[in-house]
Amino acid sequence: MASTPIAAVVATPRTGKFNKNHARRVRVSGLIPAVVYGAGQPSVAVTVDPKVITKILYSESGHNTIFDLAVEGGDSGKVMIVDWQNEPIKGNLLHIDLKRIAMDKMMRVSVPVQLVGIPAGVKTQGGVLGQVLHEVEIECLPGNIPSHIDVDISALEINGAIHISDLPHSANLKFLGEENALVAHVTAPREEAVVEAVAPTEPEVAKKGKTDAPAADAAAGEKKK
Repeated sequence: MASTPIAAVVATPRTGKFNKNHARRVRVSGLIPAVVYGAGQPSVAVTVDPKVITKILYSESGHNTIFDLAVEGGDSGKVMIVDWQNEPIKGNLLHIDLKRIAMDKMMRVSVPVQLVGIPAGVKTQGGVLGQVLHEVEIECLPGNIPSHIDVDISALEINGAIHISDLPHSANLKFLGEENALVAHVTAPREEAVVEAVAPTEPEVAKKGKTDAPAADAAAGEKKK
């Protein structure tokens, strides 16, 4: 599934000293600072609307979304979000990096792997499903970047496994990981060892009051004689 088209994002060039005070003033105005770079062109400092960027990050294709960036007074072009910073407590966007994209050049990206269906080993055999790889790295043209890669695991039984080689391959993209890399598997449930509690044997204690009493009485009788 290819990335969903996004409307053009408008950016305004930034000027002056790019320090913490400058970034704070940008955020107070309701925008966030950003940098646009790549494609052999100079880097440009701009401001963008955080609400628009957040919508892109939470879209189906996420940070792999390619969209048009229109810089006021400058050129427009295709870009992708390659890095972003969030405020640690509230999670608000603080800064983003945008990379210019050449639509005719191959690029490397990581895309999510989505498991489809319930494995037979889980449904009927009581197994446990484990996903080892949640993302895989691929190489393709920007226009062919999938939002995610689906793999049907319905037939997976206990001790069954899905590897990169089992993912749907096509001529439009190339998997960069090892073909035998484990993506997901179904394992048998772990049996908890039942340990029987055995009461410790108490050592026999000589009850001197009973065993020694006859001997003591006999000794007392001897003395009376």
